[in-house]
Amino acid sequence: MKYICSKCTESVAVTTRKAKCDCGGLWKLDYKPQKFDLSLVDQDTWSIFRYRAFMPLEGEYWREITLGEGMTPVIRFNEDVLLKMDYFMPTLSFKDRGAAVLMAHCKAIGVNSVVQDSSGNAGNSVAAYCAKIGIDCEIFVPEGTSSKKIDMIKSHNARVNVVPGTRDNCADACRAKVDTEGKYYANHVYNPFFYEGTKTYIYEVYEQLHRIPANIFVPLGNGTLFIGIVKALEELLESAVIDKMPHIVAVQSENCDPFIKAVLAGAKHPTSVTPTPTMAEGIAIGVPMRGEEILEYTYKYNIAIIAAPENRIMEARMALAAKGVYCEHTTAATYAAYLKYCELNGKTADCLLPMCGAGLKSDH
Repeated sequence: MKYICSKCTESVAVTTRKAKCDCGGLWKLDYKPQKFDLSLVDQDTWSIFRYRAFMPLEGEYWREITLGEGMTPVIRFNEDVLLKMDYFMPTLSFKDRGAAVLMAHCKAIGVNSVVQDSSGNAGNSVAAYCAKIGIDCEIFVPEGTSSKKIDMIKSHNARVNVVPGTRDNCADACRAKVDTEGKYYANHVYNPFFYEGTKTYIYEVYEQLHRIPANIFVPLGNGTLFIGIVKALEELLESAVIDKMPHIVAVQSENCDPFIKAVLAGAKHPTSVTPTPTMAEGIAIGVPMRGEEILEYTYKYNIAIIAAPENRIMEARMALAAKGVYCEHTTAATYAAYLKYCELNGKTADCLLPMCGAGLKSDH
């Protein structure tokens, strides 16, 4: 198992401490799991590691690191919408899927200190799993990040740096520390082990429903869940578990939409945009580092991309809460986008939406 550069195709051992290739390309993981089969799922493990037969794990470090992440229920919201309740997680967001696998990898290769940048949820997840396994942790977040998310990160004994400016400014500040101090960059965008965790979202859906819904809605900022979902669906296709790719609808903020603009122009790279304030802080990424990879998937599978109307995010959040689902603003943006999609395309049945973050994390 090796890393392969997404640009120059150089390969290196996964034990490397380099965040990316010398040419600037991000790493992809040279790993192909065995064919997916429910008989290989460990029914006695109640976490994402029940799927370890299809994951690139080194050793048994997952046993030390797991906090019981995953296995979140799928509930019926109405006749057309299913919700995957991914905020039923140790740190109240879906990012625990990726963080658990990434930090197990860090432990396996002897990393003892990491830095990471985040809009809040990924930072909280990395901080929690670092605390569980005994790795020093420092997190960078942009100004305007929910104080509740910052408090959660600090509770895990991680150091927090609040960076003025946008989410992209925050990433730049953290990467500067990686470059100057040689810190290990435990980042959910750069490190491909993270996607080996988020892909379990689809494994679970298939195990729970014994099928994949016709329409999969997914928020799209840096693509953490998006890439994991597509990877897992490809694995199910190659395993002949499903016979076709479902229709995927990616959701961007209308105040930060580099992929929507790129698709409209038929471009291979995300369009340069200047984000403006949005309640969907979790997907407000003006410079998505895996943008080319995401667009390749988008064109290959004819993935639709829609903007969540900013003025309807709170309305959507209230509609979800009125039926007992209290989610954060970015999560509500996905439901707002679903409603807009139906207005544009008519009644759309058999839809699956992720409830990515709990409402108390962004109750502001």
